[in-house]
Formats: sequence, structure tokens, C-alpha cells
Amino acid sequence: MEAKKTSSLGHLPLLFLLTLASFSASTSAGGIAIYWGQDGREGTLAAACATRNYAYVNIAFLSAYGNDKTSTLNLVGHCNPSAGKSTSVSTSIRACQRRGIKVMLSLGGGGSGYSLHH
Repeated sequence: MEAKKTSSLGHLPLLFLLTLASFSASTSAGGIAIYWGQDGREGTLAAACATRNYAYVNIAFLSAYGNDKTSTLNLVGHCNPSAGKSTSVSTSIRACQRRGIKVMLSLGGGGSGYSLHH
């Protein structure tokens, strides 16, 4: 009696499904990114990170920089960085980072007060 030969391709769909399932399970929070900082009604940065809904937070916006301009962080409705009143934001950034959330600074915004050239 001859042994039945099986093709390794027969296991391919199962391998694909197992890989897909492990990928789906490893993306808790869905890798979702948000912009935070342009609406005082959106709540604090710490509260946004505490939901654990987000993997990335873009703080919006560093609206003026480069070409000898004074750097300006625009966090409408949250704080006034130019008056030194953003300590709650810096504390919130650290809280987000402790949760494993990547916090980035978004450059530019809708205005034209920025340049990467000097």
C-alpha cells in the first residue's frame, strides 16, 4: 500500500487565517491616529489617551517656525504656550507615553507661517 502524499499547499488557507487572526489580535486600539489640540471642547490630552482608543496622537499644530520666525504652538482653547501656560499639556504627553501611545507634533496646519528652509 502506498502512503498518501499531501501537498503543503493544502495547509495554505489555514496558515493564512491563523496569520490574519494573530495580526488582528495584535492591533488593539486599531493603530488609530488622532489630531488633538484645535478644539477646547475635545477634552484634555490625558483624557483622550486614557480611552486607550488611540495608538498615535498628533498634537496640532506648530503653526509658525523656520525663516527666523518665532516658533508658535497653536493649541486653540487648551492653553497659551507663549504665556508659559502649557504645563498640563506636557504632563499629559508624559501620561500618554506611559500608556505606550506615540505622541507627535504636527507641523504647519492651515496657515502659511512656516518653512523648512532657513
